[in-house]
Amino acid sequence: MNPFDFNNKRFALIQNTDNGQVNTETIFNYKQEENLVTADYFGGTVKYGKIIAELKDDQLNMLYQCLTTDNQLKAGKAVAQITLTENSKIKLALNWQWLTNGNEKGQSEYIEID
Repeated sequence: MNPFDFNNKRFALIQNTDNGQVNTETIFNYKQEENLVTADYFGGTVKYGKIIAELKDDQLNMLYQCLTTDNQLKAGKAVAQITLTENSKIKLALNWQWLTNGNEKGQSEYIEID
């Protein structure tokens, strides 16, 4: 059994590289069924976004897409390294790449919020 439970958890951005889309106003709402992890996200510069991911050990292999507030449709992929904070909150460190926008790459970090 995997030690990480994403079901009904919310996440917010800690930091993102400049070419990322999300900001601190973007909220991610996660669900989980076994090794399938999904999330809806919105806020800030994102009208609506969706993540589908496979949970394997301490990583999430993700595909994501979103429609921005200026009506750009974007998609990407990421590998998220999962850790737990001292107070048992999940933290995600992503290495991501756009599949649109010239395949730019970046890094971002997210933390579980109440």
